[in-house]
Amino acid sequence: MSEYTPFEMIAYTGSRVLEDEKIVFVGTGLPIIAAMHAQLTHAPNLYMIYEAGSMAPILEMGMPLSVGDTRAARKACYLKGLCAVFEITQRGYADYAFIGGAQVDMYGNICSTIEGHNYDQPNIRFPGSGGAGAMAANCEKTIAIMALEKRRFVKKLDFVTSIGFGDGAGDYREKAGVMGSGPYRVITNQALFGFDQETKRMKLLEVKPGRTPQDIQDLVDFELIIPPDVKEMAEPTDEDLRLLRDVIDAEGYFLKRVIKK
Repeated sequence: MSEYTPFEMIAYTGSRVLEDEKIVFVGTGLPIIAAMHAQLTHAPNLYMIYEAGSMAPILEMGMPLSVGDTRAARKACYLKGLCAVFEITQRGYADYAFIGGAQVDMYGNICSTIEGHNYDQPNIRFPGSGGAGAMAANCEKTIAIMALEKRRFVKKLDFVTSIGFGDGAGDYREKAGVMGSGPYRVITNQALFGFDQETKRMKLLEVKPGRTPQDIQDLVDFELIIPPDVKEMAEPTDEDLRLLRDVIDAEGYFLKRVIKK
């Protein structure tokens, strides 16, 4: 098996999580790549929603570089603008939101706004919600991707951008007035996480070959639920890597980025 990069592992794992005959609202970058890989392998009838207003395009002109790329409108079965696709989610027609973030807590709440406790003068200011806040509120399940680091997997967010399970109360989302059932998976290159149905806390599902559950816990600032049946993450095959590198992101816009230490 060939070597792969952290971004390729994240994209491949994201693809594995997606199912056939579902609708996924994708963010820019790795979520699009993961969804395209799923379409080319096990989920040919997976349909994508793009924030700029299209649903179920045929991506015969290549990978869209953003959710507003005109390639994302090619032969779409629905093309009515930003407000219209968010209305689709409010009507319950989006199975997954697939988003990124800078921080996540044990209940799947996500920050993509700032790093630092002072909103007016943060250490870092990120692009912000975009459509992610509404996607996490209204799509049925939320899939998030981010680097596995203690400064990202935190006990308390610096800012809540995209709602998860809130404070962990079973009725939190209902009282907050949001639609979907909430966080579903958090994907990193070293581990795959889910959420416990009763406590709403983050749960370790899979670890990268060569890693242990304790290795993953050491990279998280809060206590994970670690069941006895944690599995080993599947690795991309040579064919998976060919699709990712030569077919989907042939120019390396996203997969050839370097993770900053």
